[in-house]
Amino acid sequence: MNLMQLGQQAQMAAHKLALLDTQRKNSLLLEMAAALETATPEILAANAKDLAQAQDNGISETMQDRLRLTEARIRDMAQGIREVSQLPDPIGEVEKMWKNADGLLIGRQKVPLGVIGIIYESRPNVTTDAASLCFKTGNAVILRGGKEAFNSNQILVNVMQNALAANDFTPDAIQFVSDTSHDVANQMMKLTEYLDVLIPRGGAGLIRRVKESATVPVIETGTGNNHIYVDKDAQLEMAKNIVDNAKTQRPSVCNAAETLLIHQDVAAAFLPVIAAKLAEHDVQLRADEGALPYLAGAIPATEEDWATEFLDYILAVTVVADIDEAIAHINRYNTKHSEAIVTDNYFASQKFLAEVDAAAVYVNASTRFTDGFVFGFGAEIGISTQKLHARGPMGLEELTSTKYIVYGDGQVRG
Repeated sequence: MNLMQLGQQAQMAAHKLALLDTQRKNSLLLEMAAALETATPEILAANAKDLAQAQDNGISETMQDRLRLTEARIRDMAQGIREVSQLPDPIGEVEKMWKNADGLLIGRQKVPLGVIGIIYESRPNVTTDAASLCFKTGNAVILRGGKEAFNSNQILVNVMQNALAANDFTPDAIQFVSDTSHDVANQMMKLTEYLDVLIPRGGAGLIRRVKESATVPVIETGTGNNHIYVDKDAQLEMAKNIVDNAKTQRPSVCNAAETLLIHQDVAAAFLPVIAAKLAEHDVQLRADEGALPYLAGAIPATEEDWATEFLDYILAVTVVADIDEAIAHINRYNTKHSEAIVTDNYFASQKFLAEVDAAAVYVNASTRFTDGFVFGFGAEIGISTQKLHARGPMGLEELTSTKYIVYGDGQVRG
């Protein structure tokens, strides 16, 4: 795998891509979307190989769900690309202009980042989301997916590259790393001559490895050890529905809930009810001493459980004395992804919003809404849990940089 060659090709493609006008970019995105739908049988066949291998390797059903493609999911991927094509193009936008004391007219303009590297795991839809967002913002992309989705990722990239080539644009705008070894991933993390930024998207191990090893600038997309706090002033029926949705609607994704915190004043009334609801999905409950008496069949929680992103039908449960204890627990164990409070108390909701440190904080809603599509971005490249440059769902705006454009009429500095 010659990463330097990929880097060189991506750089040349990035220069061409940066010069495309919005109409041309949108036209090419629509061609890629149509090509995906046309190639649905071939994509499903490739995905079947990955799923068979996952089953042979004993990968859990919830993790297989992250990997699985269906006709409906492929249509959704194509629709995601179409939605990106309809979004306003940030490239070239001048955010503001002003005249300084020297009479210079100074503007700040949005420009592409250049070449973006993405290292990710499991979910093939990341391939199309990332490619479309990077393309719309004039960025070339080098994609390195995990071995568990290799066949799926490869054909998705091939389809998009072929669509570009068939419409007289360089397919090098979307590159694919066909070697899934750790050695090649480590090389990619140090490809500073060609990559302008590296975005990891996956589990805690991958994120940690990239942060520790990369010399390329990194935008960290985080794991989701997310919490829901049910306050003493919560509507318990609402709380039941929110907790159930956040845990069971799709437990294998990063915005699913992993820990339930319940105010001691409503623990006796709420915990048996939510336990019965979650039992419909065979959710295993891991509870502290305060919660165990109300949860038949629960097992004692360990310290490790509070810090774990289960990505499965498992929920940690703790009873807290008040909102301050809830916030302290969340800020100690969370990964700064998505946190929620259920309450009818305005002051409690505002305290929670102000004091919980996370990219997305909810009042009376499921954490499952932290998603680029839902937020109106058309797609997302990941959920950033850091605080520099980008935070939360990363759409088009987060894949741009700025340059200052300065107009003068002969000024020199004295």
